[in-house]
Amino acid sequence: MNNKQILGALAMDLKRVALGLHRKSFTMANRFFIEALKRKEEIDVTTLSPSMRTILDQISALADQDSEQKAENALMYSTRIQNYVLYK
Repeated sequence: MNNKQILGALAMDLKRVALGLHRKSFTMANRFFIEALKRKEEIDVTTLSPSMRTILDQISALADQDSEQKAENALMYSTRIQNYVLYK
């Protein structure tokens, strides 16, 4: 898989995390968060812009946030990653 596909899948996983938290389905949100962390490890960061590297670094910090903040940030990161994939 190339970086574009992995980043697209990561964006979808983060969107599912946000939706799961919004619906109070914490089990589902946690499952997709774990998947997002696995996908993050698959990415070749040497080819990414510095801003995208910063976003990827911040994804791990989602685990320490309360569910409302985590949902908001997961959705924001999802959108930013998706825009990066589509327009870069």
